[in-house]
Amino acid sequence: MYPPSRKDFISLTLSDPHSHTYNNGKHRRQSCWRKWKQLSRLQRSLILFLLALLLIFGLLSYPSITEQWRGLSDREDWLALNDRELKATPPGVKPVLDPGTGKVPAPVPGPAVGPDAGAGPVLEPRGPNIPILAKPPNKKKTFLNKRGPPNLQKVVGNVSDIGGREKQEHEVVQDEGEDEDQEKKIVSWRGAMIEADQATEPPPSANEKEAAVPPAPANAADTVPLEVSTGTVDRLEAVRDAFRHAWKGYKDFAWGHDELKPISKSFGEWFGLGLTLIDSLDTMWIMGLKEEFTEARNWVEKELSFNKNVDVNLFETTIRVLGGLLSAYHLTGDQLFLEKAKDLGSRLMPAFKTPSKIPFSDVNIGKGTAHPPRWTSDSTLAEVTSIQLEFRELSRLTQEPQYQEVVNEVMKLVHSLPGKQDGLVPMFINTNSGQFTHKGVFTLGARADSYYEYLLKQWIQGGKTEDNLLEDYLQAVEGVKKHLVRQTGPRRLTFVGELSHNRFNPKMDHLVCFLPGTLALGVHNGLPGDHMELATQLMETCYHMYTQMETGLSPEIVHFNLQASDGRDVVVKPADRHNLLRPETVESLFYMYRFTKDTKYRDWGWEILQSFNKYTKVSGGGYTSINNVCDPVNPGPRDKMESFFLGETLKYLYLLFSDDMELLSLEKYVFNTEAHPLPIWPPPPK
Repeated sequence: MYPPSRKDFISLTLSDPHSHTYNNGKHRRQSCWRKWKQLSRLQRSLILFLLALLLIFGLLSYPSITEQWRGLSDREDWLALNDRELKATPPGVKPVLDPGTGKVPAPVPGPAVGPDAGAGPVLEPRGPNIPILAKPPNKKKTFLNKRGPPNLQKVVGNVSDIGGREKQEHEVVQDEGEDEDQEKKIVSWRGAMIEADQATEPPPSANEKEAAVPPAPANAADTVPLEVSTGTVDRLEAVRDAFRHAWKGYKDFAWGHDELKPISKSFGEWFGLGLTLIDSLDTMWIMGLKEEFTEARNWVEKELSFNKNVDVNLFETTIRVLGGLLSAYHLTGDQLFLEKAKDLGSRLMPAFKTPSKIPFSDVNIGKGTAHPPRWTSDSTLAEVTSIQLEFRELSRLTQEPQYQEVVNEVMKLVHSLPGKQDGLVPMFINTNSGQFTHKGVFTLGARADSYYEYLLKQWIQGGKTEDNLLEDYLQAVEGVKKHLVRQTGPRRLTFVGELSHNRFNPKMDHLVCFLPGTLALGVHNGLPGDHMELATQLMETCYHMYTQMETGLSPEIVHFNLQASDGRDVVVKPADRHNLLRPETVESLFYMYRFTKDTKYRDWGWEILQSFNKYTKVSGGGYTSINNVCDPVNPGPRDKMESFFLGETLKYLYLLFSDDMELLSLEKYVFNTEAHPLPIWPPPPK
């Protein structure tokens, strides 16, 4: 055992009757001096020398330290004053404000064309492009709270670098502190676990929207043009954030596959053609997401092959893949997309080898064979009459007339067929006889909807010269007004029902909400003005299909209340309560705003986007379709993100919120039924 250490003094504490204390600290100080005196002269010299060196080093470094902290303080003060002025900031860089307006310059967007164009709209800056350092990363930002649209909560840059985004989001959460993590609740959606702050967030307050600083691409030249008003900037960035979040899920869990399953973090395969990726190409280009676009283009170049033994649906493959490739070619001028489109188009041609020239619904793109569905020899009318825009454009680009000839032949046959009712057409057509089947049933919903859309759009695409198409469209609109249009009892909402053997059914698919936009497009191109009146009325009804649901999201199918009462206009059957992230309502909102400039259409679109963020956004990345729009507590995810959510829904929302009418001008482009813009042909020489 070690003996107790020797002490050189004894500490003694005394107290007097008045509770004053005394101790012998003086003797302890004397003891320290005694220890110093006990050191050798060499030891004392070394200690004094080291202290002198530390003092000299401190004096020399003092000016640079004070200058650095003074610069940090000044920069933080400047940023604090200008936080609300900066609405689109790349990570680590702050743009200089316009000296004339005091705000971030707003470049003018527009799709670049030509092979030398970049991978996004190229913008001309209005002022000097001088980077300014961002705030120190450990400075807590006041707008990082768990309210408002999820995508406006985190300050991150272009998230094509997914790993970097995950790291940044993790750091932001750490800044919030551990208490918030403990307060985070989990919502159980029939077996799926979704974070509450991602799935059920309330809309932001006005102050929060003003404080939020949206992200932007890393380079100033890549910045998507943002509009002048604060609300517009916030909304555009919210749509871009929604796309980034959807794309993150697809990239992480379904890269190169057809569809993302965001709940199970896996993928679904339909044709094995990368449907979501190709559907998203032009959306990424329009939004200026260059890095994401470049990644996708590389996949198309290296991985996309149509030489595979697989049956594909002629209609879905044409509007999504062929349309997506043609659109990407027109916006970028990149020959890769045209070559892929030509390869696919030639492989789809066997579908037209039928006795009637009405194409089969399915074609094997590897074997070159085609067939009808297994259960019938019929094709749906919408499918065989909604491939014309794409095949006609492919002929124009390749100077190979066979693509346009086969689809024009279909339209000629349908134009002359018996079985219509005032321009309305049945839903099925037989590929052997070329005649309508299931006659007497008329709808503008599934199996017939885009027939009416493509009548007008082919006429516009071809320079308004094909009179048969215009005649069929005008007659069909009159048939809709005569047979299918009714009003509800409670609010007198105008809707389009269905007709079955002269019996009216007040049923309307969400798909029918394409009609207000199509009617408005026709009026814009010189068709009767009363079409616009009907479009306005139907647009309000489609909006009510959202607002009268507890989640603020429309069901797939509704039935309307024809009885005069104080109840709801919209009745939803249990089997129809699902929402598939469909685009038709926001598509029509886009057209209505473009032609009327009425800001209520933007407000309606903003409400819909917030509802998508609140009830369909999945925390790990992606959005999911849901089972029950009537149950905000348990909407029930379906674990599927359709490709058209990125290709159509988010694209139309972005265009709706953009102030630039030249961004995909409707004087220059016509959209296919999957929202892929194709050019309007120049008028033929006289």
